[in-house]
Amino acid sequence: MTLAKPFLSDNAAAVHPKVWEAMRSADQPDNPYDGDTLSQALDAQFTALFGRECAALWVATGTAANCLALGTMCQPHGGVVCHTEAHIEVDEGGAPGFYLHGAKLMLADGEGAKLTPADLAALIDPIRNDVHQVQPHAIAITQASEYGRSYRPEELAALGNFARQRKLGLHMDGARFANAAAFLGGSAEDAARSASGPVDSLAFGFIKNGGMGAEAVVLFDPEAASQVRYRRKRAGHLQCKGRYLAAQILAMLEGDLWLGNAASANAAAQEVAAGCGGRLMHPVEANELFVRLTAVERAALRTQDFAFYDWGSDAARFVTAWNTKAEDAQALGKAIAAL
Repeated sequence: MTLAKPFLSDNAAAVHPKVWEAMRSADQPDNPYDGDTLSQALDAQFTALFGRECAALWVATGTAANCLALGTMCQPHGGVVCHTEAHIEVDEGGAPGFYLHGAKLMLADGEGAKLTPADLAALIDPIRNDVHQVQPHAIAITQASEYGRSYRPEELAALGNFARQRKLGLHMDGARFANAAAFLGGSAEDAARSASGPVDSLAFGFIKNGGMGAEAVVLFDPEAASQVRYRRKRAGHLQCKGRYLAAQILAMLEGDLWLGNAASANAAAQEVAAGCGGRLMHPVEANELFVRLTAVERAALRTQDFAFYDWGSDAARFVTAWNTKAEDAQALGKAIAAL
């Protein structure tokens, strides 16, 4: 069934034509796995993007990207601190425990699905330093958060300082990293704070933003890449025709297509937000909107062909994408305003 006015998820969005073109151009013999020319170009492209030496590896899913990166930071007897509503806790089917061989997710609370040093300390400080309690090895945050909130550079710097003081790794789930970067003014460095070093790894999302089936594991300690390569193979994510994944990523990076796509999605979200008024549950800082709506109101919107997910019993989530039509976003904003 084709969605008339789709706001279910950016996962349902079309693939950008330039991504298809890049995959078609890659459709010629080259070295297998990640030995091809395109895969070998990723490190340099991401180093230029972030202004700091890094290594980048393709994988097929964001779940794999998160878990492979966390595997470089957390031993099986340790724990990863994340928000109670983090994607790795709520929506990855136990994959972190599987990939990390039983390591524990340690859940902290924070406003807007974001974490602060105080939130982290409240969870970590009571833990005794002995073998009877799981010790934290890493922190995982999401940019933009599960409620579409973006971490500012100063917030990331504070988290980075906290992680270094506690000798913890810091991973960023960047499924909507591009949307956060667009909201913050367009700098990949500001959205990850890689230049000052607080983020050790990033799962850079492309699929939600116009990609077809490729995400990047970006490691700001290039030496960690050798470990991820072994883990990627063992996890079944070393694709023999990896050039097609690399082609997607490079196409998105070329001319900052990743950023332009995200800016378009964010702009559509702001069009919807204009009609929501006091119904908004969170500030709109990316491409997700969480809106207070009764069951009757949600039903009324669906009769107008708007597709979206319920969010509990009294709210809904709307997600815009790189190719959301401006007229659809405006129509949804007006329809909500008219309820």
